[in-house]
Amino acid sequence: MPTIKAPQLRTGDCIGLIAPASTPPAEERIEKGVEYLERQGYRVKVGAHVREQYGYLAGTDDVRAADFNAMVKDKSVKAIFCIRGGYGTPRLLGRIDYAALRRNPKIIVGYSDVTALQLAIFRKTGLVTFSGPMSGVEMWKGMDPYTEEHFWRQITSKTKIGPLPNPPEEELCIHRKGTATGLLLGGNLSLLVCLIGTPYLPNLAKSILVLEDVEEEPHRLDRMWTTVENSGISRRISGLVLGLFTDCEPVDKTKPYLTAEEVLAEIPPKMKCPTMSNFRYGHVPRKMTLPLGVKAKLDTKKGVLDVLEGGVR
Repeated sequence: MPTIKAPQLRTGDCIGLIAPASTPPAEERIEKGVEYLERQGYRVKVGAHVREQYGYLAGTDDVRAADFNAMVKDKSVKAIFCIRGGYGTPRLLGRIDYAALRRNPKIIVGYSDVTALQLAIFRKTGLVTFSGPMSGVEMWKGMDPYTEEHFWRQITSKTKIGPLPNPPEEELCIHRKGTATGLLLGGNLSLLVCLIGTPYLPNLAKSILVLEDVEEEPHRLDRMWTTVENSGISRRISGLVLGLFTDCEPVDKTKPYLTAEEVLAEIPPKMKCPTMSNFRYGHVPRKMTLPLGVKAKLDTKKGVLDVLEGGVR
């Protein structure tokens, strides 16, 4: 399926806010997220059901999907930002109006649990989306300048994005040297794994795969990566970039365990493609935005992940 891109975001455009997974933890986060976006020069439309709660979800699957589909069909809305992740987007994948999104491509932003929605969208429509900051997580309290700069540049400019550099004080770890090109795909490891064997996972063959995760015990990281290996995905990709795996600690340290660092250290020696780690992407305030679905080049000799095109048109 050919890749498609949404039009670039322009000052005065309308941004729609949705909660496709868990309920926003406080009304303040919704309101201050809106205020932040308005200060940037945009109009904001908040989804009708973002304040609802159904257990650990922001309302039932039907109403959360309805908010997303309504924003897709609303011609005044030029971008759809997620308020937060949490859990719930995999439950929506059969309810998304992918045909409407192909007809009305829009900038879609989120990360963490939103990975499932973004990968499904790329599989079903070919639309480039952005794994980046969310209004109720980073934006409501003021974004880190590094995060802010890289994010807004990607969605407001049609020009080639170019290299995605780590902050100067954050050194990349190069494990297997080489160069590779392919589509930039990935996101949260646990959400990617939950799509394996479903009709919502894109073809990852020859891709540059970037992965991160948060609050997963080391044995769970082990199990998820083993699933990636057993599925054959790790042998088919062109390059691997490991982002940040944050707060991945064993619950009971009185029992034998491996650390997350030990589990992750087993991955690079098995890879046949260029591989690097400690890429500044994940569940941290200071992070890179990834345009999922664009052409990229990984050069681990130079320690560079270079995006070869723009993410919008």
